[in-house]
Amino acid sequence: MAALVKRGLTVAPFKCGPDYIDTSFHRAVCGREPHNLDSFFCSPDTLRYLYARYSTGADISVTEGVMGLYDGINGEYSTARVTDICNIPVICVIDARGMSDTLGAIIKGMLTYRKNNIKGFIFNRLAPSLEGRIRQLCRELGTEFAGYLPKCDEIALESRHLGLLLASEDVNIRHKLDKMAALAEKYIDLDLIERFAADIPETGSAPHIRPINKRIAISKDAAFCFTYADNIDYLEQAGCELTYFSPLTDSAVPPCDVMYLCGGYPENHLDELSANTPMLRSIRDSIRNGLPTVAECGGFMYLHDTVCDKNGTPYHVAGAINGTCTYAGRPVDFGYHTYTANSDDLLCKKGETLRAHEFHYYRSDNNGTDFTARKPFRDGERQCIHANGRLVAGFAHWYLYGDNSLIMTTSP
Repeated sequence: MAALVKRGLTVAPFKCGPDYIDTSFHRAVCGREPHNLDSFFCSPDTLRYLYARYSTGADISVTEGVMGLYDGINGEYSTARVTDICNIPVICVIDARGMSDTLGAIIKGMLTYRKNNIKGFIFNRLAPSLEGRIRQLCRELGTEFAGYLPKCDEIALESRHLGLLLASEDVNIRHKLDKMAALAEKYIDLDLIERFAADIPETGSAPHIRPINKRIAISKDAAFCFTYADNIDYLEQAGCELTYFSPLTDSAVPPCDVMYLCGGYPENHLDELSANTPMLRSIRDSIRNGLPTVAECGGFMYLHDTVCDKNGTPYHVAGAINGTCTYAGRPVDFGYHTYTANSDDLLCKKGETLRAHEFHYYRSDNNGTDFTARKPFRDGERQCIHANGRLVAGFAHWYLYGDNSLIMTTSP
């Protein structure tokens, strides 16, 4: 992406799956809002619509996959599935460290395992002395050698328990991106990649967006930074007026019809959050006074009485939900879920089902019991989410272009 931008192209960035963190790098590189393509959340028609909508005005669209090309759940919800639906040509990236001819077996397997749109391969951390041999393997196997990157510790990206550090948190990010772009220009066949780029397919049918026409206050700062650009677009199309506030630095919730506390990293800012007592009081009083509120993951944690840091030190937070969140040291209830409402609530009617995902290393001792969660293709279920009156709060992250068209209503 960085190399294409330096060539003067307008790049539309996409990410397969429900990731928030990788897209922060897309935004830093492309200077354009990134968007997600997720076949668990959306129908094929909606995916095609979103891909065409958010590619408009760009010279080229670049989509980052998730996990391996074919990895999903029982063969579903994979990068390969998204590229098939949206007719996106695929360039596979293989970590080539420590390999030579074994790469031929991987290439052949990727090409023949299942139906795919693979056009060529890039080899990460390839020894430069092997370039000629790997080019030959690609020719023998009927695919394109699209280039490689030599090992370069200078461009390594730091990570933590939820994944990479956000682009805004890496003080050397601009240098790293410039270095990456220079390496890509030197070692990757960008001309070939531009030729691979397909025309944007005819758009799918626009999904029905029920008018909401409310003023929505959305948390937005270093602690609450997980918000899909797609959700913002959805709300704007629904006629909403959006305003933003910082639980870290502001003193009160701005006037609004609905409060939306999104996810992020509140656990990394507990000193500042717990010290901002005017904001804690404003949020607690707003919810107690009936302000319709949706809180996702980090926003849900923030509403508890207490959140403990990784060392177990407790911090007082909003106190709108009786309970404590503690660090589990591993992913808890990770992945896609369907959530069935146990009663009428702010989001939907009893028996209706919504789709969302969870990705958190914290657990709550008061998860709620107003929805029944099930993982796709798995046995078992659990009770979760508070959906009492005008509050909907839980670890689930909602994606509005999916089947969540009832979200943000103001009457239970």
